[in-house]
Amino acid sequence: MPLNGFSVGRDISTNIQTPTGLLPLPGLTKFSAKPETTVKKVKLINGRTKTLIFPDGWAGSFEVERMNGDIDTFFAAQEANYYAGQNLLPSSITETITEADGSTSQYQYTGVILKLDDSGDWAGDETVKQKLSFTAETRIKVA
Repeated sequence: MPLNGFSVGRDISTNIQTPTGLLPLPGLTKFSAKPETTVKKVKLINGRTKTLIFPDGWAGSFEVERMNGDIDTFFAAQEANYYAGQNLLPSSITETITEADGSTSQYQYTGVILKLDDSGDWAGDETVKQKLSFTAETRIKVA
């Protein structure tokens, strides 16, 4: 629900589809994504410089308040599959945004590789914050 014409954190939902099914993040508190690029500067003979910017995938992260063992279970299975010599397949992320005008925008990140950056710190009277990051081959507009 946008506020006064501005997008806010509540306007987005994400869905992570792994090769083994949906990876729910019920305690999601933060999502970020940014394009990766490769920059090439070309110096022309006349002394002017032209800049080329090549798309080079996407990178992003999730911050989650741990509410269940789904994240730990997924990454434990990934690690076990790796040591068992199995092919680890990529995932996809669907990002759905409620725009300020009431319309919906949807993007899909393809070729997603997930990484558990922090399984969390356990302490008395504190929640457990987990952090995941990802790289993706592309982001395409779905709707």
